[in-house]
Amino acid sequence: MPLTKTKTKTMTRTIPLLLLAAALAGCMSQGGTVAKTMPGAVAQLNPTQGNQAKGTVWFAQDGLRVNVRVQVSGLTPNQEHGFHVHEKGDCSAPDAMSAGGHFNPGGKPHGPQSAAHHGGDMPSLKADAAGNAQASFQIEGVSVGTGIDGLLGKGVIVHAKPDDYTTQPTGNSGGRIACGVIVAS
Repeated sequence: MPLTKTKTKTMTRTIPLLLLAAALAGCMSQGGTVAKTMPGAVAQLNPTQGNQAKGTVWFAQDGLRVNVRVQVSGLTPNQEHGFHVHEKGDCSAPDAMSAGGHFNPGGKPHGPQSAAHHGGDMPSLKADAAGNAQASFQIEGVSVGTGIDGLLGKGVIVHAKPDDYTTQPTGNSGGRIACGVIVAS
């Protein structure tokens, strides 16, 4: 059956709309919202020799920032613990010194997120009365990736003492009580 001018116009308008609907349907998550594909990473924290701290750290790219979510147990109760990304994803030494120094792709001094700081400087973790800590925050100056500022393949360290955010280059955070390697999730 030959196409009329009206049918051709209708098909010309309908086909792009159908393609758009199909593309959106392919992007929908099970919950019915458009799914965002954001790079993510995770680190499983394991205790260093003689310590009990362990947990998980999740990283997700959010524009120019990275969202960080942390759950750690086995900490000293009611105490803050320094928490940093370190330059090497190597937790093989019993004291985790194999993870190297703080990750510092920008060559900045150690400090809090509100001032000039290493890319690996993160807020300290505050343990509750049972020695557990949970935190969610954003960091800047790094990305979830493998570039110069990339977190993949780096180490995450929980320290025994609070970070003073002034002592260079480490914040005087004490020994390394847990270590994990950041991998893509």
